[in-house]
Amino acid sequence: QPCWREYLTTRIEQNMVVNCTCPISECRAQPTTAFIHSIVSSEEVIAKYEKALLRRYVECCSNLTWCTNPQGCDQILLKDGLGYGAACSKCSWISCFNCNFPEAHYPASCSHMSRMTCAKCNHGFCWRCLKPWRPNHKDYYNCSAMVSKAAWQEKRFQDYNERCTFHHHAREFAVSLRNSISSIREMPKIRNMTFVLDACKVLEQARKVLAYSCVYSYYNQDTESMDIVEQQTESLELLTNAL
Repeated sequence: QPCWREYLTTRIEQNMVVNCTCPISECRAQPTTAFIHSIVSSEEVIAKYEKALLRRYVECCSNLTWCTNPQGCDQILLKDGLGYGAACSKCSWISCFNCNFPEAHYPASCSHMSRMTCAKCNHGFCWRCLKPWRPNHKDYYNCSAMVSKAAWQEKRFQDYNERCTFHHHAREFAVSLRNSISSIREMPKIRNMTFVLDACKVLEQARKVLAYSCVYSYYNQDTESMDIVEQQTESLELLTNAL
């Protein structure tokens, strides 16, 4: 029994217990959950084992995923068919289920969040793997384009990038303000305080939409519907600034 305890504890500590088999090379039997509980007495080690089981279960279920809050959250989310789900019930973070970007990024698509474009020849490529976005692009390293067009593309990217960065910073301010107000222990019984908390939540969501609208607009500038999108974005930005 001591040998089994040491063996299982080591496998659990190394996060290798899920596919653990009998230490005898000829035997492929896997220890059951009941057996592991009867052998390992440490509550801390058992807790790690149960977390490993839960992690494996979530990974095996196509409709489940972990909350992607970069600040850390152990909540399990149920995927929907929209690409993003409701806010996490624990931390209120909204995750994207279709790509590796850490949060829902509407109205920008998943492809927008991983696509880069050469300012000189408009060659599109994925910044994650560096593979061409358009397979028919041939002259990767010897592209020729007028310098004026390249300069215009660079300026256009800088403008949208600055706007996107500004809205992300403004969003962080809204979050910070809401946290500061929520931390007040003796909340005054004034309706205005509740309004401020609600307003901060609206500001946070509006700044998020405005930030990713910049990404969406950058990649869809030539589409016919962009005039309407730009008008709606401008209207939302004016109202958000006023709030």
